[in-house]
Amino acid sequence: MNTKQQLRALAEARRGVIVPGAFNALSARVIEDLGYEAIYVTGAGVTNMWFGLPDQGFVGLAEMADHTARIRDAVRLPLIVDADTGFGNALNVRHTVRTLERAGADCIQFEDQVAPKRCGHFSGKDVIGTDEAVGKIKAAADARQDPDLLILARTDACAVHGFEAAIERAQRFAEAGADILFVEAVTSAEEIRALPQRLRRPQLMNMVVGGRTPIFGAEELAGLGYGLVLYANAALQGAVAGMQKALTALRDDRRLEEDPALVTPFAERQRLVSKPEWDALERRYA
Repeated sequence: MNTKQQLRALAEARRGVIVPGAFNALSARVIEDLGYEAIYVTGAGVTNMWFGLPDQGFVGLAEMADHTARIRDAVRLPLIVDADTGFGNALNVRHTVRTLERAGADCIQFEDQVAPKRCGHFSGKDVIGTDEAVGKIKAAADARQDPDLLILARTDACAVHGFEAAIERAQRFAEAGADILFVEAVTSAEEIRALPQRLRRPQLMNMVVGGRTPIFGAEELAGLGYGLVLYANAALQGAVAGMQKALTALRDDRRLEEDPALVTPFAERQRLVSKPEWDALERRYA
């Protein structure tokens, strides 16, 4: 199977596959190296780590395509790419699908927020009308060059119009051609348990560390019938915590040894960026 077919199989197996988010090629390498089965190219993570800005619609298509292409070159795992609202109307969505598909996406996520969007766990969200949102999912499905490319449809309607409205939108998205459904920012355990009973398509559940959705273990989510369990920014939060810890030690001690509790060893860093393979190539072409 190619990576698109692998991702479809993972989602349809409904075994709660954990999908960590990557904010650059090195974080994607770490995810792959640790044995995960798929990667999420996170718009929030790219915005935070690339621009130092909050997830409020600052990232654009060009940045997401560039990061997708670099990550695609670095890893072999299936890639789910966050395309926010599609960067405009249905015609922009069509262009976004073509662009991200060329960049190496296996699945592209679109949401129904009013632009400029914001993190699904922020206050002040709003969503576009249902018919407009459905039209954008139809445009995404129609724009696929490879029929195996997956469309992941996210709705933020739960926070704005309530749980039943979110269910209705998700069902409409499935009818419009979405392969995977994502009801964002549900706030109760009862809603988490209900979603797989109410929607037939494979679903993704977003576990945001510190967010509004109760944290469930992947095994429990698999038992409920979820296909994918997203931890979009666990790697980012871990990386920030690691930087703060190492740099605090350097500031306070005025020196820093190769302490594995504080920094990745030099040799391990080189392994992760494939230096031995590049050395071999250099010898081959000398």
